[in-house]
Amino acid sequence: MSKTETERKFLVKDDSYKKMATASIRMQQGYICRESGRTVRVRIAGEKAWLTIKGASTDDGLSRYEWEKEIPADEAAELMKLCQGARSTSPAPAVIDKTRHIVPFEGHVFEVDEFHGANEGLTVAEIELENASEPFSRPEWLGEEVTGDRKYYNSMLIADPYSFWK
Repeated sequence: MSKTETERKFLVKDDSYKKMATASIRMQQGYICRESGRTVRVRIAGEKAWLTIKGASTDDGLSRYEWEKEIPADEAAELMKLCQGARSTSPAPAVIDKTRHIVPFEGHVFEVDEFHGANEGLTVAEIELENASEPFSRPEWLGEEVTGDRKYYNSMLIADPYSFWK
């Protein structure tokens, strides 16, 4: 299924969102392609898996084309072997490991990603919107907006993990 995805991304101040979460799932994802203007991602979450292709983001980082298809988990595991790792100067892993928490808040749903491994300590919340100007309420735990800051893209966290930023 294809669509134009419009989302905003924020850092998370604390873990109080966990009390509001209606679901949490551990997931791994890797990138077959991480070129400028396009990514091809493989994601495994529990028993389910997806292949996702994303186009270039708009200049403000709010929107981009997305095509996604559910695939068998065993096929996704095979595709993970093709995933691009970090640049040769970084020992970062070729797969992002995170727990996604689904957090409803005042008519919207935040997806809060708590990262593990080389990105341990980073927690980011995303909210998908109908359009860039759609209003939404901000929970107390929502921190600085990082929409459009490419270093927070999952595909970039493979090449330059959060643990190396300090």
